[in-house]
Amino acid sequence: MEDFLKKEAVKRVQEFITKFDPELKVLVLNTTARTAKDAATSLDCEVGAIVKSLLFRANKNFLICLIAGDKRCSLNKLKKILDKKDVSMANAEEVKFSTGFSIGGVAPVAHIKKLDILIDKSLSRFQNVFAAAGHPNCVFKIEYSQLVQITNGLEKEMTE
Repeated sequence: MEDFLKKEAVKRVQEFITKFDPELKVLVLNTTARTAKDAATSLDCEVGAIVKSLLFRANKNFLICLIAGDKRCSLNKLKKILDKKDVSMANAEEVKFSTGFSIGGVAPVAHIKKLDILIDKSLSRFQNVFAAAGHPNCVFKIEYSQLVQITNGLEKEMTE
């Protein structure tokens, strides 16, 4: 289990969150948190308290949308927010290239490229949320208000 904490991507997340708040720690789960439902089951919490970090391509730029686990990102709302017509989900290669993480372990922080971040306002109904930490078996718990601060994200309504 401890081997997960030695992975480069997980260490990158741990260093980033520790700089922000030394109390924040990466948690290693016995089971995968590859999906929001899996993570909620592992953590015994509501699916909505799981942060899905989704990478989107808008024209030639990429951005991360942090979405509650029980919601779906609305492409139409996202297009309106960004004022762009061409918005789509990034593919696995683009996710790895832009964030440094593989799908299933994409953290909301510690990306290898500078990315704008939008945060689903529906996450604010939870005091604490859980986000991926660089590997499908690793997450970190953070207060919603801290998530907004640590990501420097803009809160928007972008779910269906």
